[in-house]
Amino acid sequence: MATVELRFSALPEHVRTARLVAAAVARRAGVDEAVLDEVRLAVGEACSRAVGLHQSGGISEPVWVTLIEEEKLFSIEVGDEAPRSTPGANTPGADGGVDVDAEEDEMGLAVISGLVDDVEVTAGENGGSIRMSWPTTPPVTLLP
Repeated sequence: MATVELRFSALPEHVRTARLVAAAVARRAGVDEAVLDEVRLAVGEACSRAVGLHQSGGISEPVWVTLIEEEKLFSIEVGDEAPRSTPGANTPGADGGVDVDAEEDEMGLAVISGLVDDVEVTAGENGGSIRMSWPTTPPVTLLP
């Protein structure tokens, strides 16, 4: 099992780097070429979400990404340190309406769920994470 860990300051300009690293590691792990755009988009959405949560919460801790290559499976986990009670819960805004940030959060999770079949979202008072997985195919070995 190979693991790559990436931590970056919660700034939007670092999301592109995370996307590129995720796609490169996914390709090396054996994720189908046809799925790499979905990997890029899903990681970009998850990282943008984490960056937004850090920025809106005034959190200076880095966003983290873990890329895990297992037998027949490639997983990416994107985590944040933003405390919240339940994943995707709509919280009332100051005017009593639905919080715009909560709506954007829901939209981001919907996009990720549309791109990735195997998604697990966790959240709590110490932060949250989105774990996404894709099947891999073993490399073809050519005999001389």
